[in-house]
Amino acid sequence: MLAEVSALLAPLAAVIGYSSYKARQFEQTYPNIGELTDVGGYRMNAVHVERPENADLPALVFIHGASGNLLDQIVAFRAPLEGRAEMLFVDRPGHGYSERGGPENALPSGQADAIARLMEKRGIEKAIIVGHSFGGAITAAFGLRHPDKTAGLLFLAPATHPWPGGIDWYYHVATVPVIGWLFNHAVVVPLGLSRLERGTLNVFRPNPRPADYIEKTGPSLVLRPHTFHNNAADFKRLLAYVKEQSPLYSQITAPTVIITGDRDEIVWEHLHSRGLARDIAGSELVTVRGVGHKPDYLATDVAIAAMEKIAGEPHDLQSAARRAEERLAASLHSPAVQTQPSLMPGALHGV
Repeated sequence: MLAEVSALLAPLAAVIGYSSYKARQFEQTYPNIGELTDVGGYRMNAVHVERPENADLPALVFIHGASGNLLDQIVAFRAPLEGRAEMLFVDRPGHGYSERGGPENALPSGQADAIARLMEKRGIEKAIIVGHSFGGAITAAFGLRHPDKTAGLLFLAPATHPWPGGIDWYYHVATVPVIGWLFNHAVVVPLGLSRLERGTLNVFRPNPRPADYIEKTGPSLVLRPHTFHNNAADFKRLLAYVKEQSPLYSQITAPTVIITGDRDEIVWEHLHSRGLARDIAGSELVTVRGVGHKPDYLATDVAIAAMEKIAGEPHDLQSAARRAEERLAASLHSPAVQTQPSLMPGALHGV
């Protein structure tokens, strides 16, 4: 009997050991480039770019989406905005290198409060809050709960409203007691690595994925057991949360721009982005035709123009979107500027 039990446990121990080894390897490949700050019993990680002397924009706070970390928004925005604004790129609680904190941080409202405390600790009184995908739910919560800290809101392909369907099966498994621990420590790494290439291709679809996207943004960090559990816990609560909170969006008064692609198969723009535009009085919806779930990468120039408009500069964002469409169309016919076509684990199933 003992021999039979050992024969069963040995392969399990081996795959758990392999997953632990790979988790350490992910961290060695993508070491923390941020700074940990205590925000009340736990630490948030962020890259803080101090206000430049000749800043022409308000402070900017960037909130990444599901299955991501701060590198995703750094790669998209830091270089083109360098020297123009103070910037805070945040690892959401329990993601990247941020600690999880309490159970409230499984909800967008708790994560918004954590980011507000982090802003206080870093001396940022008010900022334009920029949220991509799942970060859009947190951006909306921030606008509702911290209007005094909100200079404006910029939503990029946001997930903010109820959707039909549910979430992928593995998020349910990952949060089940005992079984979830085994799944996260034994199955997630090999399963996730096998899906990483296809996943990152899907998140950019129908547009090409930058050839060095995986190399620069560290999506494999989400496969670490504790991070995957947190990511799954976030997803399990999101639908009930937005059902409760989306009717409150009409209370948001900050200047707001929503940028979305009309080919987004991850977060349906007709539910989420158009819903926000309907619910937030005075907001502007900018739809970039032919773009999927990554306007932060494919229409970065439109996003920056939106930041400028929120800050008070006159901009025709609809014309900016048309120019972005022309640029993207031209790139498809120019081999010199094409990037390698390549969803991070984390798509809303059926959305």
